[in-house]
Amino acid sequence: MSEGVERNTRTIEGSVVTDFADRMSYGGYLDLDTLLSAQRPLSDPEHHDELLFIIQHQTTELWLKLVLHELGAACRLMREDQLSPALKCIARVKHIQKTLTEQWSVLATLTPAEYVQFRGVLGNSSGFQSAQYRAVEFTLGNKNAGMLRVFAADAPAHALVRDALEAPSLYDEFLRLLARAGYPIPAEILERDVTEAWTFHDELVPVFTAIYADPATHWAAYETCEELVDLEDNFQLWRFRHLKTVERIIGLKTGTGGSSGVPFLRRALELTFFPELLAVRTEIS
Repeated sequence: MSEGVERNTRTIEGSVVTDFADRMSYGGYLDLDTLLSAQRPLSDPEHHDELLFIIQHQTTELWLKLVLHELGAACRLMREDQLSPALKCIARVKHIQKTLTEQWSVLATLTPAEYVQFRGVLGNSSGFQSAQYRAVEFTLGNKNAGMLRVFAADAPAHALVRDALEAPSLYDEFLRLLARAGYPIPAEILERDVTEAWTFHDELVPVFTAIYADPATHWAAYETCEELVDLEDNFQLWRFRHLKTVERIIGLKTGTGGSSGVPFLRRALELTFFPELLAVRTEIS
């Protein structure tokens, strides 16, 4: 038997650092004491599945933090006409979206009988109140100033959502970039009130039709259009998986935050970020 694997163990190499009395450790760098102490179930006696529910939503918030980080960078890079690195940020967001969608399968292991035993401790807390989720939606163009009042009692959350409301969306920045590159983007679109939700502009469809008709000539714009469509598809898949998970666990009960629950989530599937990029498909011949 070879040295170092006797008794099914592995010898620690002499160069491996083991003394962290005055060195940065893995747990110290990640502040794991804080992170792992943030799961505080409220059920009494503590219900076994409440930890799952908390971790599911906390990890979602961590991923949303990174999504906002990447989308913010993508917007800034587009403003600077640095499209390639902006697309790198968008590519990372797409991978995060896939992780977030797959994550619903973990929560779906929570049965209705299990959830109902601790649902009461949630009070009126609901994912509807996620400031980061709302900021992501706003950054992608689904803006609603009325949502600000949900965060009136939380100054940092209110500021995060307000800033996303008042900033140009990712789509706004892309259209401005196209205009600077010589594409005929109408001035009224470039000068629109960015606090308003994006609505369909049929005058943009010919612009995108020309791009799709000759991808080789318009490759950078064409590639970006398809990346944005990927973001839209991924977001809708996430919404749908959310809807089906909620339906599986609580059926048609109202949400803890006061919404109608499944019907409310179903209506979100009708929202779109980049409608002209979908409409152009009909025009391609």
